[in-house]
Amino acid sequence: MANTKSAIKRIKRISRQTVVNKARKSKFKNAIKKMNSLLDTKKKKEALAFLPKLNSELMKVAKTGIIKKQNASRNISRISRKINAL
Repeated sequence: MANTKSAIKRIKRISRQTVVNKARKSKFKNAIKKMNSLLDTKKKKEALAFLPKLNSELMKVAKTGIIKKQNASRNISRISRKINAL
């Protein structure tokens, strides 16, 4: 257990940040799931409309360090290819 006052403060800060990170990661995962469901039902028009929002969400999560930038780019690239294939 933490002994110093600063270590106790860090534990509190980490726990608050964990909640924020989980919320952001959940939002990003839900956006990916929504896009995949649009692609599975072959709704190209809705998928194209949702793509900028998904792109923004992925880059926000990558910027804050929850996922790596390459991971976000890879997801966007794969989804773009799936949309073009429809």
